[in-house]
Amino acid sequence: MASVLVVEDDQFVRSALIRHLTEASHTVRSVGTALEALREVAHVGFDVVILDLGLPDLDGAEALKMLRGITDVPVIIATARDDEAEIVRLLNDGADDYLTKPFSVEHLSARMAAVLRRSRGAAAGGEPPSRVLQVGGLSIDPLRRQAELDGVALDLTRREFDLLAFLAGRPGVVVPRRELLAEVWQQSYGDDQTIDVHLSWLRRKLGETAARPRYLHTLRGVGVKLEPPL
Repeated sequence: MASVLVVEDDQFVRSALIRHLTEASHTVRSVGTALEALREVAHVGFDVVILDLGLPDLDGAEALKMLRGITDVPVIIATARDDEAEIVRLLNDGADDYLTKPFSVEHLSARMAAVLRRSRGAAAGGEPPSRVLQVGGLSIDPLRRQAELDGVALDLTRREFDLLAFLAGRPGVVVPRRELLAEVWQQSYGDDQTIDVHLSWLRRKLGETAARPRYLHTLRGVGVKLEPPL
C-alpha cells in the first residue's frame, strides 16, 4: 500500500478521498493549502500526491512547479478544469497524470495503481539498458537519462524521455498506442490525448511538427514510429 498526500481545500471532497484511500489500506495525510503541501513533502516521504488546482493560497499549477523543484514524487492532478491547453501545461510541468472532477473512486484507484507501478518499477525493478541508443542525430542514454539531438542536449520531462527512449529502442517499428500506454504509462487503458500531448511536446523539442515530421511519424489508427530522417 502507499503513503498518500491529499492536497484539497474542499472539506467534503477531502473527507471522501481520505475515507476511500484509508479503506483501501493506504496511509493518508491531508492539507488544504499549497504551502502546507510543500512543507509536508519536504519532511515526509510520500509515494504519491493528489493535487487539487483550486487552492486558496496558490494556484495548483504553480504549486506543481514548486513541488517539482524539491521532489520527484508522482503527482496526480485533480481538477474541475478541462481546458486542453492547461492540461498540456500541467503534463509538461511534471504532472504524472490528471483526473477531471467529478471522478469515481474506482477511476482514482486505477490511476493511482498505474502511477505507483511506474514509480516502484523505476526505483526497484527494470534496470534500463546501459547502451546508448542512436537514431540518426538522436543520442539517448537510458542509464543517465540524457538525450541529445545533433550534439545539443534536449530538455525533456521525465515522461517525454521515457517515450523517446522506448521508441528509440525500436527504431523503424510502428508501436501501437495500446503498447505505449502499457509500457510507458503502465496503463492497460487510457485517453489517447495523453499520448498526443506528449508527442506534440516531444516533436516541438525535436524541431518538427506532425505535418512535417522528421523523426516521429504517426500512422493514423495504427501507432507511432521513430526513425532517422531520410
